[in-house]
Amino acid sequence: MPEPLISFSAIAAPLPQSNVDTDKILPASFLKTVERRGLGRGLFHAMRFDDEGRPRPDFVLNKAPWDQAGILIALENFGSGSSREHAPWALMDFGIRAVLAPSFADIFKQNCTKNGILPAVVAREDIDKLLDKVRQPNQARLNINIQEQVIEDTEGRKWHFEIDVHDKSALLSGEDDISRSLEYLDDIRRHLEDRASARPWVNAIAI
Repeated sequence: MPEPLISFSAIAAPLPQSNVDTDKILPASFLKTVERRGLGRGLFHAMRFDDEGRPRPDFVLNKAPWDQAGILIALENFGSGSSREHAPWALMDFGIRAVLAPSFADIFKQNCTKNGILPAVVAREDIDKLLDKVRQPNQARLNINIQEQVIEDTEGRKWHFEIDVHDKSALLSGEDDISRSLEYLDDIRRHLEDRASARPWVNAIAI
């Protein structure tokens, strides 16, 4: 179960690209495991490394201070393509706790919130301003308050973001689908008992 995410401060890395699909976020060659740890090394692999596996010096996540980024700022339709949950796992393992973009692919957005990552929908004009700001190393740190749905820079300037009310609740509480289901465990047990009493043949085991 992910930890509650209420507010945090982190370096924000600018990635001014639209339609960044899940294959760019984490290539298929890294999908051979169900372990979440270690996937951060594959994050944006083709963009971060050359064919010899050497870091590309011009890619933002290979440069200080953005190599310590906890926030990513991108353009429209972030997370499009396949529904692989490994993509947000890789973001989380690298240390990314929030992605700011004008829009997200629906399944990717759901996978983010289920894994404790904030997919913050920010107006395009505000994204452009944030990109310009965090390109400056001394202005790259942002504060995010999920409860208030506010992004704030070190000078006190604020921007609003949108998030689905249920996704917001899940992030603030640290709940996932399993933990939410377990809240109804007594009701589930009663339902199973009632069904077994009313329809005993449903639970019969063929010999």
